[in-house]
Amino acid sequence: MQLSDRAKELIPKARIVSFAGWEERLPATVIEAFQAADNEFRFLCDDAIRSIEADLEEGGALNALDPTKLHLSRQFRDLASTIVTEARGQVLIDFPGITGSGGDLYPKHRAEACWRDFWQFLRCVSYGLAGNSSGYLSQEGLGYMALLYEELQVPLPAMVVGIRALAIASCTHCQPAHENDLTDIINENFSPLIAALEAF
Repeated sequence: MQLSDRAKELIPKARIVSFAGWEERLPATVIEAFQAADNEFRFLCDDAIRSIEADLEEGGALNALDPTKLHLSRQFRDLASTIVTEARGQVLIDFPGITGSGGDLYPKHRAEACWRDFWQFLRCVSYGLAGNSSGYLSQEGLGYMALLYEELQVPLPAMVVGIRALAIASCTHCQPAHENDLTDIINENFSPLIAALEAF
């Protein structure tokens, strides 16, 4: 895939996660664990989550996080492939022919990039859940992503459908450790991302 110089310039700037403001609730060591995961474009691993819980307990701030949301963030990670596959399927249903010749996600590398973005979006939402905050987005990074998507001619309606489908699939597959309905919690954390993409 040949990228334009403009796209190459925008890609490293289109980092949509921000932990600014979290220092009011969480110690620096905890924020560093989140930042390290984001820098490596990965979900929080179990060791990182245990370390975060230990740091908070030591500082007497364990109640800053929500055990239910931490559980959900693990489920997002462990079920990411299933969730993304369902979101991809919904896009293909709603936009028949989008990956075929002449479609917005043709040739194949464009579709693959879209599905990878779904995985990354799920990862970003998982940070908000684990950190007990729906304020996990960088407005500056989102601005650059909007420019990047414009440069790459990414089909925004399909992306929004995909993110909504990620939320629905997450509600379906991420079973809580108890019987409470977590639909509202999941949707609350997806809502800022959906709104941001709708505003591109």
